[in-house]
Amino acid sequence: HYQFDLPGSSQKMSMRAISGGSFMMGDAEKHPVSVSDFWIGTYEVTHDQFSVFFKDETFSQGSKVDAVTRPTAQYIDLSWNMGKEGGYPVNSMSVDAALMFCRWLYKKTGVFYRLPTEAEWEYACRAGSSTRYPFGDDMQAIGDYAWTAANSQEKYQRTGSLKPNAWGLYDMLGNVAEWTLDQYEESYFSVIGPGAKDPLIPPKSRYPRSIRGGSYMDDPADIRPGLRRFSEPAWNQRDPQVPKSRWWLTDGMFVGFRILRPKHQPSKEEAEKFYTLYLGR
Repeated sequence: HYQFDLPGSSQKMSMRAISGGSFMMGDAEKHPVSVSDFWIGTYEVTHDQFSVFFKDETFSQGSKVDAVTRPTAQYIDLSWNMGKEGGYPVNSMSVDAALMFCRWLYKKTGVFYRLPTEAEWEYACRAGSSTRYPFGDDMQAIGDYAWTAANSQEKYQRTGSLKPNAWGLYDMLGNVAEWTLDQYEESYFSVIGPGAKDPLIPPKSRYPRSIRGGSYMDDPADIRPGLRRFSEPAWNQRDPQVPKSRWWLTDGMFVGFRILRPKHQPSKEEAEKFYTLYLGR
C-alpha cells in the first residue's frame, strides 16, 4: 500500500499491492486465468483528482510539444448535480479520457499507469474469494459493500463510504462502473484461450469496450464480480456536438474508472507505444 501526491496539487492517490496468481474467472461460465503482480487504485478516481489533470495548463488540447492532450471542456455539467468536490467519483468520461489521465500521470511522474484489464479487474474484485460475491454467497450483504439501485438514492456516493473487500479495495462493485482496457467480445474465453496468462483483447474500435462492476443505477442482482457489460454509442446520444465528443458521455453518467500500475514497468518506448495504440497519438 502506498500513496502519492498528484503533481501540482494537495490531492493524494492511494494504491494497493496485489500479488498475482490464478483464479477462476467468469460468471456462469468459468475458466482458469492467471495475472501478474500489480498495484491498483484503492478507490475510484474522483472529480477532485481528475480536475488536477483537466486544469493543468502545461498540457493543452492538441499540444505538439508535450504530446499530451486534455479533454475538451464539458458542454454541460455531466455530474448531473450528484456531487463533485469532496471525494465523489468522476463520471461521464469516455475510455479515452480515462486513459489520457493515465498518460498524464506517466508524463508527470515517470511511472506507467493504465486501466486494468478485465482479468486484472475481476481478480482484484474477487480478492481471493471463490464465492458468488467477494463477501460470500448471500446477496443480502451487498448493501454493506456496494452502492446499487437499492441504496444509492439514484446517485453515486463518495468513494470509500462502504466496506472494502478483503484486499482493502473500495467500491469495486457498484457506485460507478469502471472502464477496462479490453475490447468487449461476447465469447471472451474463446478469444483469450484456455489457461490464459495476463489476457488482454486489444482495441479495434471505439465500441464496444468492456466495463465492470455495475453501478448505482443497477439492481443488486445485476452486480457481481464476473458480470460483464459493454459500451455503446447510445451512451452519448444527447451530445449536442458534431461530431460527438471523444471525451464525454452525456448518457454514461454511471461509468468511471480506477488506475492500475503493473509491477513490471514497460520501457519508455513500450509505454509510448502503448499510449499511441490506445489513444492514436
